[in-house]
Amino acid sequence: MQDNLTATTASRREHLLESAPDVLRVLERVQRVAVIGIKPAIVGGPAFYVPQRMQQAGYEIIPVPVYYAEIPEILGAPVHRSLESISPPVDMVQLFRRPNDIPRHLHEILAHKPRVVWMQLGIRHDEVAEQLARAGIDVVQDRCVKVELDRIRR
Repeated sequence: MQDNLTATTASRREHLLESAPDVLRVLERVQRVAVIGIKPAIVGGPAFYVPQRMQQAGYEIIPVPVYYAEIPEILGAPVHRSLESISPPVDMVQLFRRPNDIPRHLHEILAHKPRVVWMQLGIRHDEVAEQLARAGIDVVQDRCVKVELDRIRR
């Protein structure tokens, strides 16, 4: 019984990514990224310019804004209102949401089954991260994709 628990804990921990090499591997293997909480250019801020930088680096950005119901597209891509409407599935879900808003997205993320969930700099939710890791989804928390891209693509 203890060996099973140890194996399960080790397996779960391997999905909670914190090292620079792990983060690099994530950025090298993903292509399609759904950005929950993305903002339009007119609003700006990190929830716009980080996905914009990703798009410039060659990632396909699928906008999933939480607000701005009147906006049909962001970064030239059609807006989706949930992960459920995205087909084929994305490789990564990037979250620009306050930590207390993260749990409301857990069910749809688990149903969509991305390889990675990335919580932007300043965003961390350990309970959700644990649940995602238990489901075999890699999780990066409290890191900025733009900073990591700029570090590896100089």
